[in-house]
This record gives sequence, structure tokens and C-alpha cells, in this order.
Amino acid sequence: MPVDGEFQPFANSPPMRKVDEILNRIADKNVTVLVWGESGVGKELVARTLHDRSLRAGEPFVKVNCAALPAELLESELFGYERGAFTGAERRNRGKFEHAHGGTIFLDEITETPLALQAKLLHVLQDQRFARLGSEQDIDVDVRVIAATNRDLPQYVAEGGFREDLFYRLNVVNIRVPPLRERMDEIDVLLEYFLNVYGRKYGRTPAPLSRAARERLRRYRWPGNVRELQNVVQRLVLLGTETVIDTLNEDRLEPTTAPTVPPQQVVAYCDRQLPHVLGLKELTHQAVVHTERMTLKLTLEQVCWRRIEAARRLGISYKTLLNKIKHYELDRPTP
Repeated sequence: MPVDGEFQPFANSPPMRKVDEILNRIADKNVTVLVWGESGVGKELVARTLHDRSLRAGEPFVKVNCAALPAELLESELFGYERGAFTGAERRNRGKFEHAHGGTIFLDEITETPLALQAKLLHVLQDQRFARLGSEQDIDVDVRVIAATNRDLPQYVAEGGFREDLFYRLNVVNIRVPPLRERMDEIDVLLEYFLNVYGRKYGRTPAPLSRAARERLRRYRWPGNVRELQNVVQRLVLLGTETVIDTLNEDRLEPTTAPTVPPQQVVAYCDRQLPHVLGLKELTHQAVVHTERMTLKLTLEQVCWRRIEAARRLGISYKTLLNKIKHYELDRPTP
């Protein structure tokens, strides 16, 4: 997620302010940092911010996505190679560690590196030197390493997928970036930020979002985190319709309770029916029927007759809801 203008990514929720405090404490310390959290939470933003606040700010920030390259190419991408090192190596090529000399290298999805390459990474972290593929000459580098993962790394170590010694070497400082569902205070700020960003990018002025649309965005659990919100806003600006928001998965909305029928309303209904009802059993049945009908009606009105959402709030299937609407002869009001 880019940082632009007056936008302050660490100022809008208590969890991110805690991350900000850690960044300030370690920015000028030349230590290795492990950033972890779910996909899309902003791990790269944290890494770039750390670099920008450090004494290396004027030097290169080099990102390597370890999951984007096949294992056989990743080593040459990181450390470079000499001419003739392998078929197709027609000239010397400097690797990412050399390009990052004096600055920071960000190893995203570090857990996707094969075990053999992890051993070489450990050597570089320990000695700050390595050799290009096809060369026996060591190259000294001065690089700060920031690694990131969306895995439970200690568990992955226990499973044998990641070297324990490399984990401890990387985990000098550990920063967890919380998921967006733990930072819901940021929704409105991020929403306005991305609306402005994509409004400028596409030359459009987005119409103000309705209160219902904003409420839906606040209740959504955002499994894709900030990246998912960014994509939703981008589609919203491009298409110019709130139907984009209506397509968010109903199952990922924070649960809300269906409205309850006030007890005094049930009592009043029973009072009206009492002279015409024979027996307590029938009176109870009529009260239950009345309560169910009113609950259905209130819920449908509350969600603007979005029946999938109403069924979810009521805890019944969509088919059951349709049957009850028909049974109670509930009609959607004319706009």
C-alpha cells in the first residue's frame, strides 16, 4: 500500500500505533527484522517505512519476492552469477544483494526459499559476504535484511520446512502486522484515501457512499485485508456503482442480531386476542406466530429487503426465509 500526501498509515488505530513505536525504536539500529502477518496487511509498507526512517534511507531498498521465482532461479537472482555459470549465462550479472549494498533488502515470503538456499542465506547474514554462482571469490556487502512471511514460522520450523538457525538469525526483532479486522478504526480513513487515489488515477470524482454501504464495509471481515479493500475501492471508482459492495461475501460480514419484537407489543397483541381465543395453548401459538411475523418484517426492513442478509441475521436458510415471506404475505414496500 503506497504512502501518499498527508496519509499517515500508522496513526489511525491502536494496533498500528504499537507497530509505529517499534519502528521508531529500531530504525537506526542495524538489526535484522522479521515482519509477519496475513497476506495483504501491509508488511511491505512496514519494511519500506523502516528503511525510510533508518540511516540507510538514501541508499537502495531492494525487494525480492521469494515466492515469485522458481527455486533454481532464486539463488541466481539473489546472489548473481558469472558468465558461463550455467547454460544461458552469457555475461556476468549482479544479484539483488549487490544491488542493495549500503541499503536494505526485503525478502518477502521468505518461507518459500528451499532449504539448500536457506543455508546460503544464513551464511550471508552471519558474515555479510557471499560468492556469485560460478565464482569462488567472496563479495563483501553491507546490507540490512528485513524478511516477511504470512506463515506461522515457529510451527513451520517444527515441521521441518524452515531452518531453525536461520529463523533465530532473522528473528532479532519480530513485528506482527495485525489483520484489518483487528484495525477496524482504519476502514473510513483507508476508504477515503483509496477513493482519492483512484479518483485521481482514473480522472473521476466518486459519488459519496451511502450510509448503508459504509456500514457494510465496516462490518465486513476483510479476509484479504488492506489489499482487498484497495481492490474493492478501485472497482467502485471504475464502475461508479455501490453494487460492488453488495457483492461482498455475506458469510464474511460481522454478525448482527436480528431486531427483537418489544415484549409490550406481544402483550398488547395477546390482550386484543384474548376474548377470541380458547385456551392457553392457542393463545401461546398465536403470540409466537405474531412475534415471528413481526421479527421477519423488521429484519427485512432493517437490511433494505436484502434477503440473503436477512436470512443470515435470522439464522435460517434462504429457502426457509422465502417460504416464510410467502406464508406471512410480506410484501416489499414500493420505493
